[in-house]
Amino acid sequence: MTSIINTLSKELGIKTTQAEAAIKLIDEGNTIPFIARYRKEVTGSLDDEILRNLYERLVYLRNLEEKKETILKSIEEQGKLTDELRSDIEKAETMVALDDLSNMILLQQPQTDIYKEAKAYVDTEKEVDSAATAIRYAMDILAELISESAELRTWIRKYTFDNGDVICSAKDPEAESVYEMYYEYAEAVKKIPGHRILAINRGEKEKFITVKIQADEDRIHGYLEKKIIRDTNKDCTEILKEVIKDSYKRLIFPSIERDIRNELTEKAEDGAISVFGKNLSQLLMQPPIANQIVLGWDPGFRTGCKIAVVDATGKVLDTTVVYPTAPHNKIDETKKKIHELIDKYGVTLISLGNGTASRESEQVIVEIIKECKTKVSYLITNEAGASVYSASKLATEEFPNFDVGQRSATSMARRVQDPLAELVKIDPKSIGVGQYQHDMNQKKLSESLCGVVEDCVNKVGVDLNTASVSLLEYVSGISKAIAKNIVTYRDENGLFNTRQELLKVPKLGPKAFEQCAGFLRIRDGKNPLDNTGVHPESYKAANALLKKTGLDLTTGINSDSRAALKLLTKDTKKLAAELEIGEPTLKDIIKELEKPGRDPRDEMPTPILKSDVLEMSDLKPGMILKGTVRNIIDFGAFIDIGVHQDGLVHISQISDKYIKHPLDVLNVGDIVDVAVMSVDEKKGRIALTMKNLGNK
Repeated sequence: MTSIINTLSKELGIKTTQAEAAIKLIDEGNTIPFIARYRKEVTGSLDDEILRNLYERLVYLRNLEEKKETILKSIEEQGKLTDELRSDIEKAETMVALDDLSNMILLQQPQTDIYKEAKAYVDTEKEVDSAATAIRYAMDILAELISESAELRTWIRKYTFDNGDVICSAKDPEAESVYEMYYEYAEAVKKIPGHRILAINRGEKEKFITVKIQADEDRIHGYLEKKIIRDTNKDCTEILKEVIKDSYKRLIFPSIERDIRNELTEKAEDGAISVFGKNLSQLLMQPPIANQIVLGWDPGFRTGCKIAVVDATGKVLDTTVVYPTAPHNKIDETKKKIHELIDKYGVTLISLGNGTASRESEQVIVEIIKECKTKVSYLITNEAGASVYSASKLATEEFPNFDVGQRSATSMARRVQDPLAELVKIDPKSIGVGQYQHDMNQKKLSESLCGVVEDCVNKVGVDLNTASVSLLEYVSGISKAIAKNIVTYRDENGLFNTRQELLKVPKLGPKAFEQCAGFLRIRDGKNPLDNTGVHPESYKAANALLKKTGLDLTTGINSDSRAALKLLTKDTKKLAAELEIGEPTLKDIIKELEKPGRDPRDEMPTPILKSDVLEMSDLKPGMILKGTVRNIIDFGAFIDIGVHQDGLVHISQISDKYIKHPLDVLNVGDIVDVAVMSVDEKKGRIALTMKNLGNK
């Protein structure tokens, strides 16, 4: 365990005491959000990202230790375990290296008197009819033995990785595809970026290109000859040279090539998952557009545009279908019906899905807005995952009397009112802020993205009296079964008045309560602290602090009370000692008391609301526009500038300074200034730049 703690400490750049404390808390059954938020004193304030990385590596390293023990036991039982071999196995840092080392027991020295040995093996009954045949069989055996040498394979793998190239070529040079840049392509193994690896893998899978790893064979043969050939006998030397070439070409290289490509793919996947996770986090943390009556518009051609009006709490007020687009073109009828809905319910915002017929619908919406007597805005909402949700079991349970179109339109409206609450109902992989997500390890991707959603939900907090089952099950310590029990209890007994009532929910015991209570909010409950991120275990300290400052949460915080709080909490170290709590916990309590019921999403940039439409044909090089960052990938960012097609800002055009990755300076949801570089209407491509525009 000590070695694991030291490894984690070194890899994550944290103290060994922090790693040890975090492992202990994890082993005790505490969740990552709970540890990050409420056990800062114990871990030295490790954040959720470091804790998740620590957890993933902890699982891997523990599995590795188990494998080492199994191998050591197996070799020891065979009586072949030497001190040197034990040392090599215990020092192994990866599963691949360990597999190679385990094969060392099979390695034998090549025979030096090959002809003498060959004659001894002549046996016509066993189809060894001559010395030459025996030598050929012996060469095959030697080739196998050479290929199983951990030392040789390790050197070849490293040499190939450091000096080899990834070579791509077209299966059919005349075939048109998105992979044409790879029809004749080469790049150093150690330099090729992850997004290119994933693109190449897909091109190979779709049979447009062939991919191979290429290294200097003469250099590798020379190394093997130097390590293997000991005899000065000419005949033996020539045979061994042939064996080496055969072993490398037939056995070693294919295996090394697979290893390297797997390693490149795994690193590329990890990178892509990391980017996807950061994008997803930023998308989920976009601020709600509160206090708006929203009309959700799910566009379509043949089946019409599905409409749903929801009130400020997300309750569905009305649904209908309009047919303004081809082949129906009932524009006047559509305008009349939408105007009626706007007037009847006081609609202030239209949320238009960005799918099929979005552009045509937008034209009609702009005309409707111009004709409105009251102020109405609209915005384009990303539809990603809406069709998955609307046909899901969850959507059926939520809206049993709605068809998929009505559910989808409702989702369009609710997505702008509270992106987090609505998007948690959808498989994170379907939300559309990643790259090559269908080409990677789906289990690893799902686990990582679910962790991101969990962190976001717990960072924001959840209203215990309005939250759906799908939202509650992401709360720290709450399983799907407990989430259902909470909603059932609420339906049967009415609204929760205190957090303590949670203990009456079936299967929600003291441990689950400890993990979840601080993340659940009760507005207008008996205890004002229940509407904050203060954990019940800290209520005593929080109340003592309130008493010292004379603050009353029931009447709200004003400028005078904030000043009193600020004055009292000047020396947090001294105050924490007085209140008998840790300083990090005290600082968190102060933040909560300054803004009870605060929503961290309020600090994020709000979406751009529109009242007019911009066509792709309106764009001219040099035109400067405001846009919203929709998606971030390794080589750039896609920006919504108000036309149907998002524009691409290549990484080289994002900043006046050099950046390693777009995420260094951009977040999904950011509002940025961009200039149009070029427009290709035929291919639907818009090239943008952010340089020299004053973006931060």
